[in-house]
Amino acid sequence: MAIQAATAEEQGIFAAHQIAALAEAGAIRPAEPFAENQIQPASLDLRLGRRAWRMRASFLPGARSVAESIACHALHEIDLGPGAVLETGCVYIAELAETLALPADIAAAANPKSSTGRIDVFTRVITDRARAFDTVEAGYHGPLFAEISPRTFPILARSGSRLSQIRFRRGNARLDDDAHEALHLRQKLVSLENPCFTGGVSISIDLSGFGGDGLIGYRAKRHTGLIDVDKSDACEVADYWEPVFSGGRGELVLDPGEFYILASKEEVLVPPDHAAEMTPFDALVGEFRVHYAGFFDPGFGASEADGAGARAVLEVRSHDVPFILEDGQPVGRLVYERMAQIPHDLYGAGLGSNYQSQGLKLSKHFRLPR
Repeated sequence: MAIQAATAEEQGIFAAHQIAALAEAGAIRPAEPFAENQIQPASLDLRLGRRAWRMRASFLPGARSVAESIACHALHEIDLGPGAVLETGCVYIAELAETLALPADIAAAANPKSSTGRIDVFTRVITDRARAFDTVEAGYHGPLFAEISPRTFPILARSGSRLSQIRFRRGNARLDDDAHEALHLRQKLVSLENPCFTGGVSISIDLSGFGGDGLIGYRAKRHTGLIDVDKSDACEVADYWEPVFSGGRGELVLDPGEFYILASKEEVLVPPDHAAEMTPFDALVGEFRVHYAGFFDPGFGASEADGAGARAVLEVRSHDVPFILEDGQPVGRLVYERMAQIPHDLYGAGLGSNYQSQGLKLSKHFRLPR
């Protein structure tokens, strides 16, 4: 099946039915048929393959294939078929079950899934001859690999586990500052009266407290048990997280090396004809990283998809020095991009989406209070 030439109006992020068409045309080649809900409204979940390797260090292959780099730097091979424990502080490379044969005008970008980022698993997709992580050049033909580095919790993963997601795009449909402002005027993107539109839509931190007890977030514990990445509602919150309370101060000191789950002060909306991405780090707002998992699908926070009032949950890690966050401080930006076509199903609209209408919410792996 040939892929139809695109009109100017079809520049942008591919919707779910377009991703399915790519697979039917042979541009996406899964080792096995796609699993249920593997195709999301504006992305495709990527599955781990059979083999992984413990590596000496992270790398980019440059002029080489990933397989050649693995042969040079792998410490040992791991069979993911029955499941394997991936330890904190280690770097692994895993083959992915999907390979690509993209047309010359279609590129892709990857990101950790929301559930992956919220358990502090640093995951990046690599291609052969890649000079940048999470970037697939237009026309790429070849395998995909995932670099996996659990930072706080050891994880149990297996063939078929989904840690990363990929978006396909044709052309450049990213909004500039004026277009972000125009879109906000058309359909309010964040619940602020006068948001900043420089480099995207500004997002700030909520340290005022959620609920009557003043809970503002969670700090990850060290030396915990395993997290099985494929099991929902399986872990007790208290075994892995310490609650962080405001104490009425409206500030939080980030300890270097510690991992926090916080939430945005703004409610966020992604219209059905757009997708968004959170910038992972902005050196202009402080020495910390916000939001490993940056993809926001069409319909996130939208009332027509039962998502009114959704906050952006922020995965926050300070760098080398303690850093004080204050309530309402800008911590990142949402950058919007036009969809090539509107998805048939929006995020949260009967898709079993885990984080629609979220406030301050841990990953799906943790049991909700009864």
